[in-house]
Amino acid sequence: MLVDTALVGHLGEVPLAALGIASAILQTAIGLLIFLAYATTPAVARRLGAGDRTGAIRAGIDGMWLALGLGVVVVAFGAVTAGALVGLFTTDPRVAADATTYLHISLGGIPAMLLVIAATGLLRGLHDTRTPLVVAVSGFAANAGLNALFIYGLGWGIAGSAAGTVVAQWAMASVYIVIAVRAARASSASLKPGLDGVGSAASSGSWLFVRTLSLRAAMLATVAVAATFGTAELGAFQIAVTLFSTLAFILDALAIAAQAMIGHGLGASDTVRVGLVTRRIVRWGISSGIVLGVGLAFVAPLLGPVFSSSPDVQRALTVTVWAMAVGIPLAGYVFVLDGVLIGAGDARYLALTGVVNIACYAPLLVLVVLFHPPGDAALVWLWAAFGYGYIGARALTLGLRARGSRWMLGGSTTKRPRP
Repeated sequence: MLVDTALVGHLGEVPLAALGIASAILQTAIGLLIFLAYATTPAVARRLGAGDRTGAIRAGIDGMWLALGLGVVVVAFGAVTAGALVGLFTTDPRVAADATTYLHISLGGIPAMLLVIAATGLLRGLHDTRTPLVVAVSGFAANAGLNALFIYGLGWGIAGSAAGTVVAQWAMASVYIVIAVRAARASSASLKPGLDGVGSAASSGSWLFVRTLSLRAAMLATVAVAATFGTAELGAFQIAVTLFSTLAFILDALAIAAQAMIGHGLGASDTVRVGLVTRRIVRWGISSGIVLGVGLAFVAPLLGPVFSSSPDVQRALTVTVWAMAVGIPLAGYVFVLDGVLIGAGDARYLALTGVVNIACYAPLLVLVVLFHPPGDAALVWLWAAFGYGYIGARALTLGLRARGSRWMLGGSTTKRPRP
């Protein structure tokens, strides 16, 4: 999305605003199904920690079958509702037309992206993070080259951005399918979809679905408020959100490591090691957030020309990024604790507190809508509500849970007894 934003941003304010809307919808669809990785990683890691490598790989294969099935459903739903979904965000016919075009083409890559997510969860659970790195970097390079070719070389505009991404997504999925098949054959794990395994993957992901739904609801509500400020403001906010998502993925490297290590430690019933990993990962999260925040603040004035040729977008982006940079250390704390509790299989707590966090955030958004100042300062207010208010609520609920030990449930399964 960072590459798409930079390339599309130079097409003008309308395509950039359209990308902001379409990407919010697509990232919601993908984000809601991120449990395909977040449920698979600890499930695989626990079985590996318990000494059952065949069962670990089998759990990952079942997750990939579930991903493919869900991908087909999402494509069918999106094909029918794309125009209506875009209409929820804008009444500008030019923006709506570009957003709908991007969305329709991008739907073709959804099954591939979900397969990538599930297969990545399998490899992370096996403590193989090098292969996902190689596939991700290769996919990024292909995506960047194809998008530049399709957008500017062939003159396809925003449609070229979507087409290049779809091709790159299916290439990545193909690589992962080959890797999964080889791993299954090496461990004598079945490649056929098992109803029990697929059902278990869906069940374990249901609470994570609710948790992710609350996160995406917060982001969509924030984008919807930004859309009321104007086209240039929405374009600047789209860039800011993409930058934040990039930083989140950087910090998620720690959270994902926590998922695998916590799951492995609990699978081996080694709660002492789990406690040590948790304390270490929290320190890394906060310190990494400080470094990233300082770096972001320093480069903020230089980012505008990279992503847009519009002076209005550039000016609004700079002040928004400065507001964002202040809250990155807090985000680092939140992201790593989220990974710790996901690795422990504590998805029910994450889901329920996700609803609480939204309840805390909603009044702040209302205040921004009613009393925001004019101009670029409105985006600063909006980001303060999201980056300090919403992320702060998550920090409180996650921190309270991590202080205790009720989430440290040992054994080869992530299933928890009902309270």
